[in-house]
Amino acid sequence: MRAPQRVTLPRSHPAILRAFALAALLSPALAQAIEVGAVTIVGLDEEMTENVRVSLSLEQAQGRDVSFRRLAYMLREAEDETREALEPFGFYSPTITVEREPASGNGSGTGDPRRAPVAVTITVDPGEPVRIRHANIAILGEGARDRYLAEELDAFAPAPGAILDHPVYEASKNRISRRLAQRGYFDADFSARRVEVTRADHAADIELVWISGERYDMGPTTFTQTPQEVIDPGLLERLVYWEQGEYYHQGRLDRLRTSLQRLDYFGSISIDPQPDNAVDHQVPVQVTLTPAPRKVQTAGLSYGTDSGAGFRLGEERRYVNRRGHKALVQLDWAQRRKTATLQYRIPAFAWLDGWYAISLQGADEQTRYIDSRRLELVGSRTGQYSRNLNLVASLHALRERWGYVVDDGDDATDDLARDYRYATFLYPSLRAEYIDVDDRLFPREGIGGTLVLRGGAEGVGSDASFGQLHARATWYRGFGERNRLIVRGELGTTSTGALTDMPPSLRFYAGGDRSIRGYDWREVGPRIGDFAIGAKHVTTASVEFEHYFANSFGFAVFADSGSAYDDRPDWRTGVGAGVRWASPVGPLRFDIARGLDEPDSPFTLHLDIGTSF
Repeated sequence: MRAPQRVTLPRSHPAILRAFALAALLSPALAQAIEVGAVTIVGLDEEMTENVRVSLSLEQAQGRDVSFRRLAYMLREAEDETREALEPFGFYSPTITVEREPASGNGSGTGDPRRAPVAVTITVDPGEPVRIRHANIAILGEGARDRYLAEELDAFAPAPGAILDHPVYEASKNRISRRLAQRGYFDADFSARRVEVTRADHAADIELVWISGERYDMGPTTFTQTPQEVIDPGLLERLVYWEQGEYYHQGRLDRLRTSLQRLDYFGSISIDPQPDNAVDHQVPVQVTLTPAPRKVQTAGLSYGTDSGAGFRLGEERRYVNRRGHKALVQLDWAQRRKTATLQYRIPAFAWLDGWYAISLQGADEQTRYIDSRRLELVGSRTGQYSRNLNLVASLHALRERWGYVVDDGDDATDDLARDYRYATFLYPSLRAEYIDVDDRLFPREGIGGTLVLRGGAEGVGSDASFGQLHARATWYRGFGERNRLIVRGELGTTSTGALTDMPPSLRFYAGGDRSIRGYDWREVGPRIGDFAIGAKHVTTASVEFEHYFANSFGFAVFADSGSAYDDRPDWRTGVGAGVRWASPVGPLRFDIARGLDEPDSPFTLHLDIGTSF
């Protein structure tokens, strides 16, 4: 061992000389630096490995040069850092081995072995986990009699016998605290909050007790429209379905928000309960509303094989007057198919929140096989029965004229004659729309669908007696982050003894973008010559698989099958593939498909946008 050197400092300039001598003694140690290489963690699952990794000083220093003294310190700390990183998962007695060895090659390229990066391997045996031995989870005070809070206590995790998982414990604790506030216990606080771990027994005891305090009630609700008032406050007050003095619950405010959103009068909605301003334990509620633009205008271009080139123009007035009435005018104009719609809506609050509406629609269609004109007047009442279910009851007055293209039998001319028929129908209809999905623009989990019942009686405003049921449903299931399975079904049936008197708008068809791809719109079903005339019944089904890439584009493969028929179905099946884009307004689909039932069937192209239930 080398003897320590003695340095004698002259009396002149003692501070400068002392600093110089100290630097001379330490300079060899400062010169010896080493690069921290890869850190490997062995013996843990992915989640625990990641938590250990982000806790290690070695990981933060990876790729950097450090002194030997700093490296030795980080190696000593690695065991304690690993141990602490495992405690949130309930492992308090792990066996940890930290090993270092020079990595292959050297960091400086000089051949100096002291500069070779050091690789570190941390091998962990988590050992026996700590489990919950006793758990005292309780709410004292008025909240002790609240059955919904009791359900939260019963669901507390981790339960006795389970591993002490700290994130699960914190989530349960925070959920109950949040639930207390949601149900109006604004003064709730902890009287006991502790977790005791006995390492020798691999056991933990939880004591978590809240004192709820007194439950608050609903106070006055105030509406403020800024920068100007556009809707009569009396109309908005009708959305407040509770009485002042009833118990407080956040769900009441959530329902008020939903009702305001459905009115579509406002661009922003702020609902602010103010427990700090409560009087006699009644919480005032301040609702601040910013009106949306009064007009919503739409325009677009279109093209269809049968309809030709066209355009769409529309304008909606979100609020015509202070009573919240709405108006809509829309024109769809194409070369061979035209539709004009007028609609007026009045907000309705009796029974279910919704709308009274009256609409008038005229349609003119003159395609290769049909000449049809239709005028329909509809009066309806919509109602939101629940968050997922919307109901529509309506009365329809329909006048329709139609004629199919028929050969006049004269070989000397190509003139075509049309056999015109007329129909008048007055009938009621009930429509139910159910949607329960995780995302309405791009659902990955859930189901949605519609069910329509309608019927009329001969002699009571209708030319024929009939009853109809039409149901559609779509099921979505996501696989991984970028895959989606879509299963769709449709069933429609008509009961009537006078099908020939039923106008085309009250018949069923199959084929096209949202039916049986591989066949054109309305191609499948009973026919006159080459053209379908509509049927009494329809049944279709579809299975589709989609895969998306990181840039929101993807592809799909699918198979569709079904038939529109009067007596027996004549099944048609189409298969194909397509391109997908998850656009901001919903999926854009471009498909190419082919029918399998005719050897010479052509390929068909289909373009569709948005999610249909």
